[in-house]
Amino acid sequence: MHTLVFLSTRQVLQCQPAACQALPLLPRELFPLLFKVAFMDKKTVVLRELVHTWPFPLLSFQQLLQECAHCSRALLQERPSTESMQAVILGLTARLHTPETEAGTQPLCRKHALRVLDMTGLLDDGVEQDPGTMSMWDCTAAVARTCIAQQQGGTVEPGQAPLPVEVRVDLRVNRASYAFLREALRSSVGSPLRLCCRDLRAEDLPMRNTVALLQLLDSGCLRRVDLRFNNLGLRGLSVIIPHVARFQHLASLRLHYVHGDSRQPSVDGEDNFRYFLAQMGRFTCLRELSMGSSLLSGRLDQLLSTLQSPLESLELAFCALLPEDLRFLARSPHAVHLKKLDLSGNDLSGSQLEPFQGLLQAAAATLLHLELTECQLADTQLLSTLPVLTRCASLRYLGLYGNPLSMAGLKELLRDSVVQAELRTVVHPFPVDCYEGLPWPPPASVLLEASINEEKFARVEAELHQLLLASGRAHVLWTTDIYGRLAADYFSL
Repeated sequence: MHTLVFLSTRQVLQCQPAACQALPLLPRELFPLLFKVAFMDKKTVVLRELVHTWPFPLLSFQQLLQECAHCSRALLQERPSTESMQAVILGLTARLHTPETEAGTQPLCRKHALRVLDMTGLLDDGVEQDPGTMSMWDCTAAVARTCIAQQQGGTVEPGQAPLPVEVRVDLRVNRASYAFLREALRSSVGSPLRLCCRDLRAEDLPMRNTVALLQLLDSGCLRRVDLRFNNLGLRGLSVIIPHVARFQHLASLRLHYVHGDSRQPSVDGEDNFRYFLAQMGRFTCLRELSMGSSLLSGRLDQLLSTLQSPLESLELAFCALLPEDLRFLARSPHAVHLKKLDLSGNDLSGSQLEPFQGLLQAAAATLLHLELTECQLADTQLLSTLPVLTRCASLRYLGLYGNPLSMAGLKELLRDSVVQAELRTVVHPFPVDCYEGLPWPPPASVLLEASINEEKFARVEAELHQLLLASGRAHVLWTTDIYGRLAADYFSL
């Protein structure tokens, strides 16, 4: 239900020219709701004027586009429309092109001039969407163009320069957009529009380009560095890591494919690893570490012992962990602080099972998100783990996709998980009962690629649904959709 104020605001914005004329007469307190309605309904003329005349020092998407008392729609959980985003950027451009000498002609008091435009927190799930929406790649490009255009606009006379605006954004960059973004970051130095990056994600970017970008970022703003598909290896990482370590407020570091050639270990490789560990010891605010697809067999103790503070999120997917790695983690200070743990792709079915259960026991009081995709957990391993798993009383998300579980195992999990009052999402595999002629034990590749009997699976889904209804847990989502917007980001936990 929408409030009367919301409905009235929507009505006011129906005629955009009249609404723009009325803005100077409306109470400042209405501007946040006006912004949300204009953004939602793509009232681009009004939206542009709202940004142009914004009466507060801060304009924050995270504050304005969330679920509120007037409207339950949370726009931050949707990909933003291209039209609305472009209108915001045009409004910002218009504001920057308004010289200070014209302040007396503006309808809003100059002392309330916009200082910060916070565009962070936009959804970027990476899946195909309506072409009318804007991805984070597109948003990065649009903001970068604005920075470059502002710098190329030339100089202004003293006393006519607009008041500077800091634009906070999450930036996505790859080989194609690197030069463009680098120029934008350079242009924003000393410009009325100062680009401030909160989260940086660089994909498939050469080492020298990554370093060049890191050198241009404000050390006080950055909270996350995410390097994907860069195949840096230990040598490349040893070059990049000191540039990352200068960001003393960094809370999240996501690295992938960090290992040398295990078939031919070298003195240089060991030196690079030790140097990497020494640099990791410089982080004072790090709370999330992701080392997906990195060879860490027997080395987890070396990595985690260097950190100054306990982690709250640890992702070690496909890291070939050994039992001693899991035992160390269970005894470490990190275990009792973990909110998110991802062990996907590590075989937990054999000698790793007992250490894994010990780790769960250590993290039970704090764990909110547990990802165990493709861990070779069959019914026997799952049932022996259930007593400690159900002690994770605060668990909200459990990922078990790609494990060889039967319908009987899933039903046992469903029944036992009734005691977990906070559980909201279980991503489960297609039961092995729904395949024909599986080898045993089935490799994860077979479970992911083999076809299932749709008729059998439909019966499984119906039975699970009935069990959820009977246990009063219909609000818990049991799904096989690993691509949905289900896995919470660390900062949203």
